[in-house]
Amino acid sequence: MKLSCKTVALILLGGALAVGLAACAPSATTAPVPAAKATTDLRPAVGGERKFFDLPGFGQVAYYVDTRGSDGQGGGRPLVLTPSVNAAASAYEMKPVWDAYVGTRPVYALEWPGFGSSARPDTQYTKELMTRSLTALVERIGQDVDVVGLSLGSEFTARAALSEPRIRSLALISPSGLGAPRGGTQEANAEDGGQKLYDRLNAVSTPLYAALRLRPSIEYFLSRSFRGPVDGGWWTTRWRPPASRAPSTPRCTSSADSYSPTTLTVTCTAN
Repeated sequence: MKLSCKTVALILLGGALAVGLAACAPSATTAPVPAAKATTDLRPAVGGERKFFDLPGFGQVAYYVDTRGSDGQGGGRPLVLTPSVNAAASAYEMKPVWDAYVGTRPVYALEWPGFGSSARPDTQYTKELMTRSLTALVERIGQDVDVVGLSLGSEFTARAALSEPRIRSLALISPSGLGAPRGGTQEANAEDGGQKLYDRLNAVSTPLYAALRLRPSIEYFLSRSFRGPVDGGWWTTRWRPPASRAPSTPRCTSSADSYSPTTLTVTCTAN
């Protein structure tokens, strides 16, 4: 299915509205939910073994692991890969990086709560929840790690690095939401019109999200993030719709420009 320029423009507008909706959403805490089960009938996103851990107050979170190392015995500092946050997010987005490092060091790939094979309960998907999933995986690994974050998931990896000393280095690929704060914060409020915009967009959030999950829309945006044709394998690793209430844009502070198309590397050392 080919997209006309008009359709692409509408998709872009919808994407911008969705980002604005999440960015202007008021802060919330994750509502307690029953232990939600993972999605186990999707094709594995990458090689290695797919595993799950229970995240208290949420449910099962999926990750992949291949512990082979350069010495054949799992040597080297583990590398943790985290995908973006979008309507097709899964560990498959990190497959090129996974394939490049598997066998040279232990490699892990996390799938954010609500995405990929992780559970998708109807709950609030806050930045605290997403960050907690990464720190829980690092705790599970039990040693120093290097972390790679992609695009809209960069905030969660940055937040985890600030609170978890075992994250020794952090590489962010095309990070978003890392601009300077307004008035000391990037949280929307009534004074800057954020609450009003949120209320307006929330009225059309369901049809807007439905449009963003269409395969042509997802393929278009993925084509803007990666070189070459979009590999159709991503579709078979996430055919079930992800959590529509998951945050679609991060909010944090860095010296980097907002929506930079470059790679930002942050070195984290223990105090």
